[in-house]
Amino acid sequence: MSKAIRPLLARDPDEHHRAATTLELFFDLISVIAIAAVTAGLHHAISEGHGLDALPRFVFLFLAIWWAWMNFTWFASAFDNDDTLYRVLVMVIMCGALIFAGGAGHILETMDFQWGLLGWIVMRLGMVSLWLRAAAGCPEYRRTALRYAAGIVIAQIGWTTMYFATEPGSPPFYLAGMLCFLIEWSVPPVAESARQTPFHRHHIIERYGLLMIISLGEIVLSVSHGFGALFGAHPAFDAAFVSVSALVIVFSIWWIYFCEEEHLTTTKMSTAIIWGYGHDFIFMATAALGAAIAASIDVVTQHAHTSQHEVSKWLGASLALGSLALWVTRDRVQPLSSSLKAALPVMAVSYLVAGALGLPVWVFALLCVLTVLWRAPRPRGARSAAA
Repeated sequence: MSKAIRPLLARDPDEHHRAATTLELFFDLISVIAIAAVTAGLHHAISEGHGLDALPRFVFLFLAIWWAWMNFTWFASAFDNDDTLYRVLVMVIMCGALIFAGGAGHILETMDFQWGLLGWIVMRLGMVSLWLRAAAGCPEYRRTALRYAAGIVIAQIGWTTMYFATEPGSPPFYLAGMLCFLIEWSVPPVAESARQTPFHRHHIIERYGLLMIISLGEIVLSVSHGFGALFGAHPAFDAAFVSVSALVIVFSIWWIYFCEEEHLTTTKMSTAIIWGYGHDFIFMATAALGAAIAASIDVVTQHAHTSQHEVSKWLGASLALGSLALWVTRDRVQPLSSSLKAALPVMAVSYLVAGALGLPVWVFALLCVLTVLWRAPRPRGARSAAA
């Protein structure tokens, strides 16, 4: 329960039954809004036949959304004390994130993030304040916390300079944006080199799993739109069939992702960085898959200006990227048999081939079922019992 103001001390990384808090789940609602906005933008671009033009903007915005979520998530895992000041500062972060999320669709269309920049500045004020509290309350983590605070300020100066020095959507804009992201991504390794923060491994696994559910929700939303085409004077049975196939796909992705409880097998920072950063590609691929499925429904309901052959390339690429990213972040370091370890890379190739051939959605559903049968043939409990 929240109390007035007390020192922001480090959490016990071995704390039993550590679970996501209601405040963290509340914070995740902002990610839902932002991811939905950029996914909808990509969906419409794919349907209109210019998905490749929108792809750099989608990637740019998704990286920003994920990074805002990741900054708060890892801090909370290590230092959340749930006092009144902590809650107020999280509200400040949420306010900034909401300003950005509220304009995510506009930014995707124009790449003008005038008010988005303001949102990031507000958000950073909250994050820097939290890190300074950690520096004051935890002498053993003081250098780490101060490095985080300084790194965030430097990165924000970079974004502000970029906004005033480049034209939105121009090549210099994207180049400067990539440099700013590189600064952002370098902050945790540099800060953690002073002393590793005491994040809770199982708590982090749960938090990432919850964001994966949010990403899967974009596909579920697309599935519902396909079934929605059944209602009315002229039911679109083709759209419903696409939705059935998409439901098989999203259920398979859920099955594959959650077939291992120990996603992050160690707290070693090099492993944690690869796992934590690599998940962005998993989340991004899942959201892009939702956009592609929505575009497939547009095709069969004759609301698209492209063909299924073209949309299938997005289906294949999204599934392949998600599979390879999951292999890099999880299966590569899991104690698996050679057969199970090969499942995701091999199936990634099959998804790419199916996409290049422009195969229908139901073929991708069959390939996803094959992936489940290969990579997760039995529930974990049955596997443990057999052992």
